Amino acid sequence: MRKNGWAVTGWGLGFAGFGLGCALSGTELFGADRAGWAVAGAGAVAAAAGAAVVRRRPVRPLLWLLCGAAAVGAWGLLMDLVMLLFGQRVDSVPDTVERVLAAVGAVLLARTALGLRPAARGGTGGPGGRTERPAPVPAAAPPLVQLAACAGSLAFVPYVLMKLVWAVGGSFAGISGDRMYASYVHNGSSGLWLALERWGLDGTMLLALLGVFLLWGLVRPWGQVFPRWTAPLRGRRVPRWLPLTPALLGAATLAPYGVVGIGYLTLCTVGVTRIRLGEFASEQSALEIAWVGMCGFAGYGVALVVAAWSYWRRTGARTAGAR
Repeated sequence: MRKNGWAVTGWGLGFAGFGLGCALSGTELFGADRAGWAVAGAGAVAAAAGAAVVRRRPVRPLLWLLCGAAAVGAWGLLMDLVMLLFGQRVDSVPDTVERVLAAVGAVLLARTALGLRPAARGGTGGPGGRTERPAPVPAAAPPLVQLAACAGSLAFVPYVLMKLVWAVGGSFAGISGDRMYASYVHNGSSGLWLALERWGLDGTMLLALLGVFLLWGLVRPWGQVFPRWTAPLRGRRVPRWLPLTPALLGAATLAPYGVVGIGYLTLCTVGVTRIRLGEFASEQSALEIAWVGMCGFAGYGVALVVAAWSYWRRTGARTAGAR
């Protein structure tokens, strides 16, 4: 655990340095003047928590609190990565850097907090006071978790169909495929993105299908051991980080984005506030399209949270206890 403690300390100092640099240079983060000071403060607390771990102090609740704060700070990173993947510019480089650092910190903090679990009862005592456990046997997730995966997959169906209609030149909610293509050109989409659109393949639709594939990998045994159709890799154990890294990133982004978005759309629908039209001609069109997207993001994001947590528990390390 000392290595994890030093890692958290190093990350905290780096995060604090980034926030301090933004604050002193007047660089805004997320449109707020003093957000840099908040980042610097969080990094300093994390560095202190890491030093406490090295000294074997009981700081597990603080680590989880910091992990939650870092996950909030990483919100929106998935959207930035999608934009960069297809050659588009992010809205703010400092914001993207903060999200990347926060995502790394969330993983480090969670790993360190999990390593501080009390020693398990029973089992065979291993070196250093650890409790040895056999390697987890690949198994499907519990029925309720698989049901959540089904719900998350179905939530994305309207979104995929909407994107497919536009990609093949059809219209949805009064918006034609040609108009959507023109908006992609206007927003500076990459040649790859535009080529996919011309071939009838929307980039976000393909990413949604990959997301559903990831979701089912988290709940089925083939997400723990490479299946036969992976040729040279078949039979080998899947590294935990391989599905968990995109899963945790997606869960931290899509779940809050979708849930908060649904709340906002509800207020717009009942007339409490008005939705921003953006490139849409009417509020009705904007609401229809936004509801399809937000329901897909929320349903899939929540399902991803459930599936990732189940996968994390089912593929736990071979050793547990004091480290």
